[in-house]
Amino acid sequence: MLFIKTDKLKPGMRIARPIYNKQGVLLYDRAAVIRDMQSIENIKGFGLIGLFILEPAEPVPPMTEQDIEFERFQTMMTFQIRDELNVISRVHRTSNFSNITANIIKSYGSMDTKLTFTQSLRSKEDFLFKHSLNVAILCAVIAHRLKLTATEQNEVVMAAIVHDIGRLDVPPEIIAKRNHNQEERDMIAHKEVEGYKIIDDALVAYPNVRKICSQSQVVLKQYKDNGFGDSNKMSMAAKILTVAGNFDLETAVQLDVPPNSEVTVIKRMLQRDDVFDKKVIEALISSLNILVPGVSVELNNGEKALVINENLTDFLHPMVLLFKNNKLVDLTDKKNNGSLEIVDIMKTMDNRCVIRDVSGFGGNQPNNIKEIKTADTMADGAGAILTSNEVVLKPAVQDDQTEEISESIDEISLDEISLDGFDIGDDTSEDTESDDNGNDEISLDDLGLM
Repeated sequence: MLFIKTDKLKPGMRIARPIYNKQGVLLYDRAAVIRDMQSIENIKGFGLIGLFILEPAEPVPPMTEQDIEFERFQTMMTFQIRDELNVISRVHRTSNFSNITANIIKSYGSMDTKLTFTQSLRSKEDFLFKHSLNVAILCAVIAHRLKLTATEQNEVVMAAIVHDIGRLDVPPEIIAKRNHNQEERDMIAHKEVEGYKIIDDALVAYPNVRKICSQSQVVLKQYKDNGFGDSNKMSMAAKILTVAGNFDLETAVQLDVPPNSEVTVIKRMLQRDDVFDKKVIEALISSLNILVPGVSVELNNGEKALVINENLTDFLHPMVLLFKNNKLVDLTDKKNNGSLEIVDIMKTMDNRCVIRDVSGFGGNQPNNIKEIKTADTMADGAGAILTSNEVVLKPAVQDDQTEEISESIDEISLDEISLDGFDIGDDTSEDTESDDNGNDEISLDDLGLM
């Protein structure tokens, strides 16, 4: 699956994830083919920065009915929250606020099953609205797990929706940043305080909403400015908002900012119980599908494994199957496995390659390519990543060199490269050609990489 910006879409591409309009009506289903340029213009009109596209031979990824409904709900409610927050900010009164809150609680505030929390790609323009929605959903789920009263659940979901309303006056490019400098943090804090006045006016019948927002904001600002916080003085609703807000921010998917995995974010929060309440984190863990059977993980000894059975009491120590030797390992068995534990979720399961040391990227000679390694040994620096349908240039490469590189590596001689850990297969006789010297050549198409 690839992410393609809307201005790079081409007829014939297959859409990987469904597209809905603001009313939640399905416009393009999964595996739908972009038929012509008019279809591309229609997609651009939706305001999308890009689409996830299936590769030519890639099957449609499985999605449960819950997953499909979650995507539809996210799309529909993001538009509603955007419109509502703009109204509240402008006239200091609510319009559709009660209905939005009720819909979120009805859909996700009484779930007894785990939620697959899928992050949709965010632009700087819609970042705040998608964040507000996701935090509201998480707050509804956590409040239910912690058995808060209906009134308490309603108030924390309301707080989640409006907690960032002051940030509407902050430039979108600053809002979308994960790490802010001190000047930016001070500006955001000032705008948030101004936002509380709007909340007081618009939600005069719900005074606790403003308290929940301000308590959470104070502790998070202490944490980001000084590295410490004091969550003991917060209400349970404020603790829920703090955990939900941080979890969504850290795992958010943006075009230019790689997301942190759920495991990484939760481990960080568990280490800071002065800021993030452990009971709330545990409720979050028990509400989401994270380390479930079928998830590939990295262990702290460098090995990779597949989760076989999740651990409901200690989610970082499930039963896993080691890829190296097909050995089952119970990570709760400290006697035999010591301190072995999960470090993170694996970022990829494919055999992407990294091209290194391409001299100047300036010629069409294949012998400019010195080495190809699998993604397992990938490191930062100049180079290009080959996925199954494209060459992704590392930062050291200029944009205007992309075409040149793509042409220069269209065919690569097997004598000129070393493939470390890449299984080409034995039967390449029908797909290879011989050059004038009798050497077999294999294109990236033959490797399944183009």
